[in-house]
Amino acid sequence: MDPLDRLPPLGEDRRAPWVLIGAGVVGLACALRLQAAGLKVLVLDREGVAAGASRGNAGALAFSDVLPLASPGILRQAPRWLLDPLGPLALRPGYLLPMLPWLWRFWRASQPAQVERSARAQAALLGLSAQAWPGLLDLAGARGQLRDGGNLHLYDDEASWRAALPGWQQRAGFGIAFEHLQGAEAVAHYQPGLAPQFRHATFVPQWQTVDDPLALTCALAKAFIARGGRLRRAEVRQLEPSPAGLSLQLAEGPPLQADRVLLCGGAWSHRLAACLGEPFPLETERGYNTTLPPGAFPLQRQLTFCNHGFVVTPIAGGVRVGGAVEFAGLEAAPNYRRADALLAKAQRFLPTLQTQGGTQWMGCRPSLPDSLPVLGASPTEPRLFYAFGHGHLGLTQAAATAELALDWALQRHSPLDLSPFAPQRFWD
Repeated sequence: MDPLDRLPPLGEDRRAPWVLIGAGVVGLACALRLQAAGLKVLVLDREGVAAGASRGNAGALAFSDVLPLASPGILRQAPRWLLDPLGPLALRPGYLLPMLPWLWRFWRASQPAQVERSARAQAALLGLSAQAWPGLLDLAGARGQLRDGGNLHLYDDEASWRAALPGWQQRAGFGIAFEHLQGAEAVAHYQPGLAPQFRHATFVPQWQTVDDPLALTCALAKAFIARGGRLRRAEVRQLEPSPAGLSLQLAEGPPLQADRVLLCGGAWSHRLAACLGEPFPLETERGYNTTLPPGAFPLQRQLTFCNHGFVVTPIAGGVRVGGAVEFAGLEAAPNYRRADALLAKAQRFLPTLQTQGGTQWMGCRPSLPDSLPVLGASPTEPRLFYAFGHGHLGLTQAAATAELALDWALQRHSPLDLSPFAPQRFWD
């Protein structure tokens, strides 16, 4: 597989009608969808296709994951988790001060009324994505990469399973199907080989996975190029309004002039939005994983270890063990001890898991305090569309984001109420 790492430079042509910044799964989904509607799109990325979180994520289409991370339950568990530097949630000590504004907003978003509003908005966006993904996969010629095994949420004991039941009832209110399982035999029916402590679980049939998120993102890129799309390597340093549209100041060479711009730059997006005087409380949830080669374990579906904040996923014949959250900003070096800790836990929970020959990875998820992405036109620059901040759900929500970006591009009515995703919701 050609990962398209070395994109050609921009060259001498410095004008384009539609420019999209970011060649991750969200950006390329938007580019392909706009192109299919007849628009000529130029995609820019400072590194290459899937250089960020799209390269090594867990590969889930988590259409049932409607509950926001910001919630009273997380607030109760967070202090205990933070005491373990290798646990499900970590905050590097030197990063506490920069995180305080985000944490304040996270606390506000965790109040029950806001949690309910966020869950309704998330459910609507995920429902649209579930409808849109089949068509997007067909555009990319990648329908064969989809797997329908569902997800098995596993709990350490009965108490933690019962504590999760209100959340499942909330999901049921959004029409999400699931099956509660009790007893080792019932759990083993969905995944043999688990440690005997796992006697309580919930199976979610609508949860899907892809063979490899990098391969899927590359398929989107190749389909875009095959239809005449331009995908170029260029680092955008600044956005400025101009009489004809927007001027993109680049790290090299003269500016690029664009009639319309879509900003899909993931965890780096807020830096460009700040050029227009529009600040966003975007932080990066750094996630770690280890991908094991084929034969590591006979995994039948994705497993979520709910008390430990990580998942185990079948990936391209192998097994990917990863997840958890580390707050340390964009610049700090990876701490791969976190990947080691997750792999050690996975081996305890899957006793026959073969942990040799793995490849470690760290990626930056773009996270906003209310767990919802920013989707919509800039309030001060209507020729700019924001599509970033998807957190753990970038792959899942990419197809819906592409539909909403197309609605904006064609100036047609959106099927969703976009007010919960509006950029200005943070400027109070």
